[in-house]
Amino acid sequence: MRFDLVDLGLFIAVADSGSITAGASRAHLALASASARIKALEAAVGTALLKRGRRGVELTAAGQSLLDHARVIMHNVDAMQGELMAFARGMKATLRLLANTSGLSEYLPKVLAAFLAQHPHLSIDVEERESIDIANAIATGAADIGLVAEHTLPDSIERIAFSEDRLVIVAARHDELARRRQVDFRDVVNRDFIGLTASSALHAHVTGHAARLGARLRFRARLNSFDAIGQMVAAGIGIAVMPEVAAKRCARSLPISRVRIRDPWANRRLAICARSFRTLPRPAQQLVEHLRKAAQR
Repeated sequence: MRFDLVDLGLFIAVADSGSITAGASRAHLALASASARIKALEAAVGTALLKRGRRGVELTAAGQSLLDHARVIMHNVDAMQGELMAFARGMKATLRLLANTSGLSEYLPKVLAAFLAQHPHLSIDVEERESIDIANAIATGAADIGLVAEHTLPDSIERIAFSEDRLVIVAARHDELARRRQVDFRDVVNRDFIGLTASSALHAHVTGHAARLGARLRFRARLNSFDAIGQMVAAGIGIAVMPEVAAKRCARSLPISRVRIRDPWANRRLAICARSFRTLPRPAQQLVEHLRKAAQR
């Protein structure tokens, strides 16, 4: 079998839009040409890839398999083109790393600074996402490396243990809650909260678990750092949920206390993940090795 990149790009567009007509438009091809390419692709693989209907198309099992592989191939081609163009212009290669909120704010800055100091020809773009979204991006080939809560990863994704990432309640020391060692999350969902901005992955994670309890958290303030949240909590404005490592750091300078959350979702482990560490580009493998060594310290 020989596959054309234009055909693979067209097939992804058709699958995403659920229509050959819309897919052809996205791929900047005439409808007749797009239809002929899809039929030729099906002939090449020897089986139907699409179920055609009056409302559009659906993927067959073979089509879903092709889609998964096509996404990985096109992602790798885009990454290759970007890196080669960057080298041609004398620019640095850029790595893309997805991380959840605590990984991005509490662990990565120092670790990545050391890595970049050792590799002056490399740059890193770090994007914050919720762990489940990162796992999906890695699984579909839309991203190479992630730092996520390990429980969100399917068995098909490789991972390396990185650190504990327990979430805790933070309360002012004069708050009655501060006298407790642990608490069920349902017992505090009616309190006033201080949280991260609505765009943060941790905000989505915490409010999602509150919603499963039938509650909508009441936020007195939303801020963009755990240090700022700690100051609000210390002033008695509300309580907060944050990674234990951040709470310990804030407690060194603020009159706040940590209370463990009994719910299983609060006890997390961070992991470095990829579809296959062995097949990552060399710069990405170097970053993974650096993160692995940092986790062992």
